[in-house]
Order: sequence, then C-alpha cells, then structure tokens
Amino acid sequence: MSGQMSVSTQTALLRAAAVLWVIWGLVHAFAGIMVLSSDATGGVQAIADAVAPETLALDYPAAAGGILNQHGWNLAWFGVVTIVGAVFIWRTSITAIWVTGMVGGLADVGYLLFVDLPGYVNFFPGTVMTFISGLAIILSFSVWLLAKRTPAGAPVGEG
Repeated sequence: MSGQMSVSTQTALLRAAAVLWVIWGLVHAFAGIMVLSSDATGGVQAIADAVAPETLALDYPAAAGGILNQHGWNLAWFGVVTIVGAVFIWRTSITAIWVTGMVGGLADVGYLLFVDLPGYVNFFPGTVMTFISGLAIILSFSVWLLAKRTPAGAPVGEG
C-alpha cells in the first residue's frame, strides 16, 4: 500500500468517527444529567451499576453529593463537547479531531482506570463506550496521519 488514502475513504472514515462521537457524547451527556438530577445515593448507584445497589444505599455527606454533582457536570460537558466536535470532524477539521480525541479519550482513560477495570460497572453501556471512543480516535487519527503524508489537496481541513 502506498500510504495514501482516497478522498472518499478519508471522508467515510471521518464521518464514521463523527457518528461514534455523537453516540458517545449523547450517552455521556445523558449520564451527566442523570447524576446531576439524583441524590448522592442515586448518583453512585447509577455510576457503579455492577455493584449491588443495596451496598451503595448509604447516608452520604453533603460533600460527597457535591463531588458527584461535579462528576455529573463533567460527564455532561464531555458529552456536549464531543457532539460539537463530531460536527466539525464531519466537516474534516483537524482541530476537531484533536480536541474531540483529547476530551473524549482522556475522559475515558480515567473511567477505564478507576471505574471499569476495578469492576464497578457493567460491560454495557460503560465498557462499550470506551470501545466506541477508542474506535473514533483510531478512525480519525488514521486519516490525520495519512493526510500528513499526502501531497496538497487532501480533504482534511486546517481548522
């Protein structure tokens, strides 16, 4: 293979990545709203869905509720940013590939290390969302990497 990718292939890969980021973003925005609209017990139970709910039904201090609300806020804005980024990835923006990959990817690294690997969550939707963000990153960055080596005229935009 010459290391070059047709314009139609680049466009298809970026559009597939954009769709994956929209899915990831919607799930995370919804999860954020769910956590923000719950009390501390409900928020912990919603996040740690692989843990028996009765073991998490505690009288949490107000500070724990505040920390959970911050987490819910972060989930919501991660989701919104990746949805907006997906629109710009669809339009072949290099900047959007980077920003969306950093926001969604780094959010999922923390999730994977501290929530998923210890076994606090179910495979669906949690682990599946990590696969979705990983695939979106692979698809979009493969276009970016190959477009860097392609002569002028590649469809990946500058902004």
